[in-house]
Amino acid sequence: MTTENFDLLVIGGGKAGKSLAMDLAAAGQRVAMVERGMIGGTCINVACIPTKTLVNSARLLALTRRAAEFGISIPGDPTASPAINIELLRNRKEDVVGTMVAGQRKSFLASGMDLVIGEAHFTGPRTVTVTDDAGTPRTLSGTNVVVNTGMVPSVPDLPGLRAAAPLTSTSILALAELPESILILGGGYIGCEFASLLAIMGVAVTIIQRGEALLPREDADVSAAVASALEADGVNVRLGVAAESVSRANGTVTVSLSDGTSEEAAEILVALGREPVTARLGLEMASVELTDKGLIQVDEFLRTTAPGVWAAGDVAGTPQFTHASWNDYRILKENLTAASEDSLHSTLDRLIPYSVFTTPELGRVGLSESQARAAGHDIRVASMPVTAIPRARTVGHLDGLWKAVVDRTTDQILGVSLLGHDASEVIAVVQMAMLGQLPYQRLRDAVISHPTMAEGLQLLFSDASLEK
Repeated sequence: MTTENFDLLVIGGGKAGKSLAMDLAAAGQRVAMVERGMIGGTCINVACIPTKTLVNSARLLALTRRAAEFGISIPGDPTASPAINIELLRNRKEDVVGTMVAGQRKSFLASGMDLVIGEAHFTGPRTVTVTDDAGTPRTLSGTNVVVNTGMVPSVPDLPGLRAAAPLTSTSILALAELPESILILGGGYIGCEFASLLAIMGVAVTIIQRGEALLPREDADVSAAVASALEADGVNVRLGVAAESVSRANGTVTVSLSDGTSEEAAEILVALGREPVTARLGLEMASVELTDKGLIQVDEFLRTTAPGVWAAGDVAGTPQFTHASWNDYRILKENLTAASEDSLHSTLDRLIPYSVFTTPELGRVGLSESQARAAGHDIRVASMPVTAIPRARTVGHLDGLWKAVVDRTTDQILGVSLLGHDASEVIAVVQMAMLGQLPYQRLRDAVISHPTMAEGLQLLFSDASLEK
């Protein structure tokens, strides 16, 4: 079989890989990108875009139920309660996703890249074989190869779990109807997001978390505030208990727990982490080594253990956020054309924010209080309820807690946790201040538009505890 040679060969069309492929192809390089069929990657198809579309619908539903509180009278039966129409909801989600996927395919082709639909297997250094969607086998080789295959939901080997046909964060998006009740295994970001939106939509939700707190990377007070918000929406939060076995019979899923109790529901969702897509790549044929967690081993410049082979995104151990993968693309673009080792761009010390789209949502950047103390910082901590922010009152979203951690010696902002309305937007303001190495007083004393949620940062950084 003739080998087709490319300047760049990308395996997997995640955010980093597809962006790099389009850029270099448009710049005149010969580029091929192999994708198993999920045009646009996980984010657009089964993660950020569809789930946040559903979150928006859930929030609109919650607001509609509060119409009278906002001075709005809705004509019709005054005893009727707004509810989700699953067909309209699904159409909305598929329209958003479909439009973006179509745009991605158009952009891929317009860039001049060779888009190959199929599954790649390494057969040697920087060389793969692919059977494309027409059934034609091809051998592709790249001067540089980038692996960006991502991760998929993990289903642990728990007795009875696989036989119970659990839902995952991917398969739940294809449900034909909402279940009356659901058990969610895992109280991390994915578990909490789905617990929030499903509860608002009217599903009876129980979340089962082995640890003593939800969102274990967060401080205890922030985690507790998230749990309180979920419970206010009707979620049954079970902390400090582990699932020991699962069974399904007569339309009911039963989970036996480590404290001797059990929980039942119509469905079960597994949100216990994700695993890298590496098993069938044949990476050993390319001398690409894995870490003990099954991730592709890379250095700070995203180079693998094989010359000319790079990796990016989730599969390379980058934090599992689309915006982090996007930054990987920028680093790779620079490093593929770097004149010397000294001019390589590094992934170290990146300030990567993230948001959890519960209602209210959580925005985080930098260190939590516990992380800052563990790192040996001498710190001051400020916190306040969202009720203190005028904008929160005008929009009627008063739930939440804002918290800031400041270095006592330098007055530098070490980190902020914002649980509340529009936290995912406001967190970028803090990130910019941190990137600019501004002391917290610059945010405290800035002239920020009133009334906005960002204005709340002035109140947060005016907390008397920061002056001690």
